[in-house]
Amino acid sequence: MRSRSNSGVRLDYYQRIVYRTILEHQNPVTGLLPSGAYTDHAWVRDNVYSIMAVWALAQAYRKNADLDEDRAKTYELEQSCVKLMRGLLMSMMKQKEKLERFKETQATTDCFHAKYSSTSGATVVGDKEWGHLQLDATSLYLLTLAQMTASGLQIIFNTDEVAFIQNLVFYIESAYCVPDYGIWERGDKTNHGLPELNASSIGMVKAALEALNEIDLFGGRGGPASVVHVLADEAQKCHAVLQSMLPRESNSKEVDAALLSIISFPAFAVEDPELIQQTRETIEEKLQGRYGCKRFLRDGHKTAKEDPSRLYYEPWELKVFEGIECEWPLFYCYLIIDACFRGDREAVEEYSEALDEILIKSENGLKFVPELYTVPADKVELEYRQPHSQDRVPIGQIPFMWAQSLYIIGRLVQEGFLAPGELDPLNRRLCSQKKPDVVVQVVILAEDSIIQEKLLSHDIHVQTIFEVSPIEVQPARALSHIYAYLGEYCVVLFQILVSLNTLIVVV
Repeated sequence: MRSRSNSGVRLDYYQRIVYRTILEHQNPVTGLLPSGAYTDHAWVRDNVYSIMAVWALAQAYRKNADLDEDRAKTYELEQSCVKLMRGLLMSMMKQKEKLERFKETQATTDCFHAKYSSTSGATVVGDKEWGHLQLDATSLYLLTLAQMTASGLQIIFNTDEVAFIQNLVFYIESAYCVPDYGIWERGDKTNHGLPELNASSIGMVKAALEALNEIDLFGGRGGPASVVHVLADEAQKCHAVLQSMLPRESNSKEVDAALLSIISFPAFAVEDPELIQQTRETIEEKLQGRYGCKRFLRDGHKTAKEDPSRLYYEPWELKVFEGIECEWPLFYCYLIIDACFRGDREAVEEYSEALDEILIKSENGLKFVPELYTVPADKVELEYRQPHSQDRVPIGQIPFMWAQSLYIIGRLVQEGFLAPGELDPLNRRLCSQKKPDVVVQVVILAEDSIIQEKLLSHDIHVQTIFEVSPIEVQPARALSHIYAYLGEYCVVLFQILVSLNTLIVVV
């Protein structure tokens, strides 16, 4: 009996973490993940981010399989991904009438819901009871669908579903001019419930449009009917608006740590290396702390000064949150993955050490990523006087499934189980790399000496077709004739090989 290799044992450790923190909570019927133990609400964005670790681990097992048991784990993990992605697809398809209305009205009440019931896939709150219009969440789903399909997973089963995905392209393509509630679901920074243009949403939409363009949703078994099409103009408009906004997130938010998701994994939506670096440095300078990053400046969410009974604040009241904003370990996970993709080992080590210090260890030795760290109420005044001086305490979900997933992905890449490119089968990460200039050379020739003399009278000096000999110049129609003869030759060759019972391998 073969013994397990060290890599197999290590992968089994991550499989236990994935099961305990993610798959253990997956609904066996819908495939969706609830946001907590005491609720069945399943957020689209959180579900997609959470299942990414399962997808990454499946690829790691596929690459490093020791035994048949490992190949069985690969299949099981992949099907868990398919189940969740199809669960979200079914929930959204139940609201297909909203999609048609939104394309005309672009109203916040006519959009897809941001969360569904994990037990039934149905809606859980009314159209006006939540900031549902979150184009980044729908786009993240589409982007991940494209990447998973490119990696070999079969998520879309028939042309009706292909048509729905194509319709989703029309749903998100106007993000460059449609204000939404953004990744934090609150819209305007003062939490008035007013949507606004968000760079993180526009960037995710751009990435989804580019990833889906000309992709066959049936994988290698499809045809023209299963290919998704995207108008290049829409992605370009998103690109233009995004370039003009960065490093700012929105009108009310100077900068937002959510921009890490579009300048690097998973979106890779920004092509200008200098703008990527400027955005990253702005986030590190203004938002990074000892326990992670703030979401944005003057963010009052779950701070000691927040009044849970109030829905919004006046702009001048936000100053009370300055310096005590909660810090999210989630963004250390983003920064680690980003450094892995850039090949910056020093940054990987720096952020990994910072993250390790704030992880919560369970009784059985597993490491959990908490949702956020806050300044205790009795230490707020001291923190005001000297920022970053007080020890913070973890609150919220432990583990926070979204962050836990990205933590696992980062560890798999750091330990060599996955190459960065395996998390990006569509090679979106290469969009910011400088490409060679395309040079088109045109030569003007005169068909005969008569044309040559006429051009010469206008001081245009050209040669005739005969003067460039031994180079032979043919009209464009000659190329079509050559291809026709080539096709006939291939047919004859095929018939000869068949008559000889020759094995034909098509590459």
